[in-house]
Amino acid sequence: MSTLPPRPGAPAAREGSLEAPTRHPLRWREESFYDRGALDKELERVFDICHGCRRCFALCNAFPLLFDAVDATSEGEVAAVDKRVYWQVVDHCYLCDMCFMTKCPYVPPHPWNVDFPHLMLRAKAVRTREQGLSWRERALAATDTVGAIAGIPVIAPLVNAVNHSRPGRALLAATLGVDPTAPIPHYHARSARRRLRRLGTAVVESGPGARATATTTGRVALFTTCYGNRNEPGLDEDLATVLEHNGIEVRLLSRERCCGMPRLELGDLAAVASLKEENLPVLLAAVRAGFDLLAPIPSCVLMFKQELPLLFPEDAAVQEVASRIFDPFEYLMRRHEAGLLRTDFSTPLGKVSYHVPCHLRVQNLGLKTRDLLRLIPGTTVEVIERCSGHNGTYGVKREFRAASVKIGAPVVQRVQAAGADHYSSDCPMAGEQIASGLKPPRPAEHPLRLLRRAYGI
Repeated sequence: MSTLPPRPGAPAAREGSLEAPTRHPLRWREESFYDRGALDKELERVFDICHGCRRCFALCNAFPLLFDAVDATSEGEVAAVDKRVYWQVVDHCYLCDMCFMTKCPYVPPHPWNVDFPHLMLRAKAVRTREQGLSWRERALAATDTVGAIAGIPVIAPLVNAVNHSRPGRALLAATLGVDPTAPIPHYHARSARRRLRRLGTAVVESGPGARATATTTGRVALFTTCYGNRNEPGLDEDLATVLEHNGIEVRLLSRERCCGMPRLELGDLAAVASLKEENLPVLLAAVRAGFDLLAPIPSCVLMFKQELPLLFPEDAAVQEVASRIFDPFEYLMRRHEAGLLRTDFSTPLGKVSYHVPCHLRVQNLGLKTRDLLRLIPGTTVEVIERCSGHNGTYGVKREFRAASVKIGAPVVQRVQAAGADHYSSDCPMAGEQIASGLKPPRPAEHPLRLLRRAYGI
């Protein structure tokens, strides 16, 4: 195999890199980003490097699919692979970023400059521009719109009944290609924003609030998220209750839209930009009024903390919001480090089997959820750092369901074998994916629910 250099005159190749990985902003608004010929050349270059390395073969289905295709050619080279396979590889990448963060020795600043997830995102964006999105893709990605409709009081019970019936699952399979065995969300008429409206909104500077630390204000504006608002409102209630128990002032944002992650995963960058324009003024106003930002879903935090800054590197407002949004357990541990977290836990949790979602791992926070749960007397935490296989809509689509289950099988096996008192994941969708593989089925308990139970509140 001949590995192609990234550009003429590049420094001599070396195995691995000792420097910290860096990520280049995405030049998605430049026409060259959508040049199909340039994209095809870059796909072949990076696939050739991956073929010669193969360290990522066990992460997801994109890599074994590529390697099997190469091995099936008589030449044993990427250049001999049918270009249609390239797009199958693109479809199997769900942008978890684990290859970039944990495996690839050639990420920048290495001269080979490999960023596999961003290349897959570029390919998705090119295809979306050339072909548009199907009705199915638009429907599955319209999380806030679907949630608002399905959450109408007279409609929610009907939607839930249909979605969990055999005829309803057959209908979803026929219309949206949703696999009949895949976990699908439940819809609530009483949304999180409705349940928590007593909090008021973070629109103006408020009272003294909690004590500030070097990195936190002690005032939180809550981004409830599409999933938290309509599918699991108890998650936002648990978060607000824990924050208030710790003397932290909590408010809702005056309004919110989807963070844009479902659209990002489709390469619909124009829609991501549109959602950013709707959310950013509200988020920025809360930050400038003295509030920190929290969201209970790791993917949503990641969107504002890392993805949007790479898409809009010149936008100072995006960078300002990114600097003030936190994962809930990251925030609570910052308060703990300043001596401001209550540790008057009344209920031990016993053994907890804890799954770390990919979109939390790539934030490079360390294991803050584990660290906080370990503060609870009578509690041990077993950590599982592997992908659950859910990955947005990937794990519910009929054509990817088998691969999704295979990817998540080691996590399910670890949970099954642990025999823990509780199993948990910061991502509620990952929790549902794990639950769907357990025998007998057993629901996950979010770490925020476990923390609230430990406090006895």
